[in-house]
Amino acid sequence: MNTAALREQIQRAHQHEAKTGHLTRQLETQLPHLHPAIQLPDADAKGVLTRFVTAYIEQVPDLLDAANEVAREAGIEDQIKPVLKIAEQFFIQPPAIMEGHEGLDSLLDEAYLAHRLVEEVNDLYIKHFAQPLIPLDMTVANLIAHQLIGEDFANQLDEAVHHAVDEMLNEKSFALESVEAYREKLNSPDTGAAWKRWPCLSRQLGVGLELDTPAA
Repeated sequence: MNTAALREQIQRAHQHEAKTGHLTRQLETQLPHLHPAIQLPDADAKGVLTRFVTAYIEQVPDLLDAANEVAREAGIEDQIKPVLKIAEQFFIQPPAIMEGHEGLDSLLDEAYLAHRLVEEVNDLYIKHFAQPLIPLDMTVANLIAHQLIGEDFANQLDEAVHHAVDEMLNEKSFALESVEAYREKLNSPDTGAAWKRWPCLSRQLGVGLELDTPAA
């Protein structure tokens, strides 16, 4: 994994934002139109939303490194690493549908792809192991990012994720002896101890999602 390149790209995007303020202005225009289910504090809604987007983006390299490490320990790095490399490539060489996007605005799209890819892999792990690859619940954060990106474009990105996962992972990927050995290891009380540093991102940053709130 070349997550160092991702970190450099994120740093460049921060420099772009410092010069242009593009993301901040974009979020400011979006605030009045956000779905009512997204709960933000009244005092500093724009600041909280900006910090959420920044953290969502900055978490990607750590997330990919961590997922790769768990897959390596599980003995299924050969199956999982290609999927994680796709998420990495979303940053380094974004799909053509992202052409014209730049700065943190662009990286929000790319971070969404990466987070959604890991979320899909997590879902497969839950199906086969009854627990996720990494115990990080990004569901709420991904739903908020989906809303910020915009329904139509976010749906296109979701399709790209589904295609990538379908291409790289199948039932045979989880039918190996190394996978069975990992399944046994999951019964250990020590498994997952290293993941306690992964709190719910949206809750940590003060952004909530009230799914029972009716649409306006």
